[in-house]
Amino acid sequence: MIKISVPTTNSPTADLSPELAQTLPVVETFHSIQGEGAWAGTNAFFIRLGGCDVGCPWCDTKHSWNPKRHPQQTIGTLVSAAKAANPQIVVITGGEPLMHNLTLLTQQLKAADLQVHLETSGAHPFSGHFDWVTFSPKRFKPPHPSIYTQASELKVVVATEADLAWAEQQAAQLSPTVDKRLQPEWETSDSQQIVFNYVLKHPEWRVSLQTHKFLGVQ
Repeated sequence: MIKISVPTTNSPTADLSPELAQTLPVVETFHSIQGEGAWAGTNAFFIRLGGCDVGCPWCDTKHSWNPKRHPQQTIGTLVSAAKAANPQIVVITGGEPLMHNLTLLTQQLKAADLQVHLETSGAHPFSGHFDWVTFSPKRFKPPHPSIYTQASELKVVVATEADLAWAEQQAAQLSPTVDKRLQPEWETSDSQQIVFNYVLKHPEWRVSLQTHKFLGVQ
């Protein structure tokens, strides 16, 4: 398994500016490739924030749901770790990262000349400054209206046929230029065939695969 973990222990804040001293609950940071969507295969540094209230039953990061279980890390620590990794992109994910105000974190990442991406269900008001926004809406908690003008990519996880109707409903609220992808739910045996059949009949959609899982990396 190829993985480079980056420690996220709290660093002293006495010498940090107020912006860099702000903290967020961090589940983990790691350096890998982006495994999904339009940027699959790209050198990426991930910042996984704690907290999620969407409640997907098939979620593979349920340990991230309770933000109180994860240590608070300063923005300065996160930016330094991201810069040291020298990635093509920095991906802020979760959990549901929009449970937190991402403005200061993204400002500081961009001030460090880093390209910043977001992975979100859109279930909370939009915040932050991003180069790319992957919008992955879930039927379990409808998206906040502020996400629809921000999405660069629509990525819908498909476990059943009902998810296809949900995907079309969400796509209808986005600009036609937004990249549209359907991603089979990893643990659902029929999901790959459902997505494959649908994309063959609807060429405006593409298949998104979790390539990191096929490769055995994080």
